Amino acid sequence: MLIRIDPASVRPLSDQVAACVRRALADGELRAGERLPAARDVAKSLGINMHTVLRGYQTLKSESLIELRPGRGAVVTTEQPRGRARMLAAAGELVEAARELGLQDEEILATVTATLTDTPADAETGKGAAGKTPGKSAAKTAGKSGKNTR
Repeated sequence: MLIRIDPASVRPLSDQVAACVRRALADGELRAGERLPAARDVAKSLGINMHTVLRGYQTLKSESLIELRPGRGAVVTTEQPRGRARMLAAAGELVEAARELGLQDEEILATVTATLTDTPADAETGKGAAGKTPGKSAAKTAGKSGKNTR
């Protein structure tokens, strides 16, 4: 698996590392049970700090795409990660494209929320494609954490 970064990008290096792994999962380049390259090796080959790579790996762990095993490294989970990885990669591309257009986080959330509420509801559950009741604002939910999503 090849991990590439763009030092000139406004996107944090750790996010770029995570995005490369997500893409490899989505493309089927990585499978459940496979080990990721050691953070030390990735950092050395990219000329970045090892903790930057570990931060990217930690992001993937929080998304349940990998497990971090002390002494054994990062391992792709046994779950079916491809669909989730594809969705996360697409979401990352959406955010990056929106930021290149100069949109702020609130504008991006409003756009996604509008798309969710325009999605036809499931006849049985009354919920949209994202499992949310149409009309509920994702922007309000995201804003409650007080964290900047960048």
